[in-house]
Amino acid sequence: MSMKNERTLVLLKPDAVQRSLVGEIIQRIERTGLKIAALKLTYADEDVCWKHYNKDEAWFREKGQIMIENRKEKGSPIEKEAVEYGKDILRANIAFMTSGPLVAMVVQGNQAVGIVQKLVGETEPLTSDIGTIRGDYTIDSQALSNADGRAVRNLIHCSDETAEAEREIPLWFNEDEVHKYNIVQERILYDVDLDGIWE
Repeated sequence: MSMKNERTLVLLKPDAVQRSLVGEIIQRIERTGLKIAALKLTYADEDVCWKHYNKDEAWFREKGQIMIENRKEKGSPIEKEAVEYGKDILRANIAFMTSGPLVAMVVQGNQAVGIVQKLVGETEPLTSDIGTIRGDYTIDSQALSNADGRAVRNLIHCSDETAEAEREIPLWFNEDEVHKYNIVQERILYDVDLDGIWE
């Protein structure tokens, strides 16, 4: 795949849909020069979500151990093994992702993965820079979500790297749902000779 056709998966989570931010977020992505290659309003399937997050026992154990240490510091009882606490993180995320409709997109263009990550901001809205989607449109934090026993409501998912995007996209889209087409702005972005600028 050429650099111009790099793809990334973007999911506008149920909170983005419920807060009517879909158009605003898509506009931010399109203004960069990236194009939408696939787009649909859908419901997340629990099995797809487990495959999407793609975590192994080592990840569950590591995250669960952090949760155990936090519980010890607070004097809270330790009621299960580290792996189960780790799985609780994904269970909360999956409960959130399946709580209502979401918008799934394939976004395409040069450096699509990195450009979208820059637009989205850090995972925790509290630490996301002003000007990012998470920094501008949500006030949630990990501390609050942990206190409430739920996932962080951070509006959007984007792939971390190109290989991850190529693994994630087929979970959400059939290949015939991902469209191949040109848009006019690609001429100014990618045409070496700028053919046809003059009348």
